[in-house]
Amino acid sequence: MASKQGKLHGRVEGARARCAIPGCTAPGEFKAPLQAANFDGPGNWRFLCLDHVREHNSRYNFFEGMTTEEITEAQHPLAGWERPSRKFAANGADPPPRWSDFADPLDAISGRFGSIRERAKPSRFNKPEHRALSVLGLGEDADRHSVRQRYSTLVRRYHPDKNGGDRSHEVRLREVIEAYQLLRNSTAFG
Repeated sequence: MASKQGKLHGRVEGARARCAIPGCTAPGEFKAPLQAANFDGPGNWRFLCLDHVREHNSRYNFFEGMTTEEITEAQHPLAGWERPSRKFAANGADPPPRWSDFADPLDAISGRFGSIRERAKPSRFNKPEHRALSVLGLGEDADRHSVRQRYSTLVRRYHPDKNGGDRSHEVRLREVIEAYQLLRNSTAFG
């Protein structure tokens, strides 16, 4: 069965079934729900011809079983707006700025996404260099002097000749030496 819709809304093109009304031989091209009340999910359908689906739809009454007050309330222009709605997602943006702080509205909009722009700023260091900086315990703002100073401190801490012969830190010492060798030749300090 195809689901292509034609000129008439709800018509299922290529439907092979006959109309579900006993005695009708017309093709059943329109879906009609079996249960009109207490709709909970897609439910069960039957296929009807155009005449029988029009008859089915003419019997439908949304307000059936409602009191006059409930009907008036349902027809009110603000019906449904009293329900709480969820807050819009910030999508990682900073809180909105005060509009009075800006002369140009476009500056205010771009100001809201300042932290994203900072994170997207290209780094002076590549990925291996970032790992080497983290081994030394340094950040993006490190310079050649701070790298050399931190390297000297860590070598004194982990080297067996300086820490009383404790060889349990040899792996860490090797990582510090490799990190320094990578960073001392880095183009970021050039």
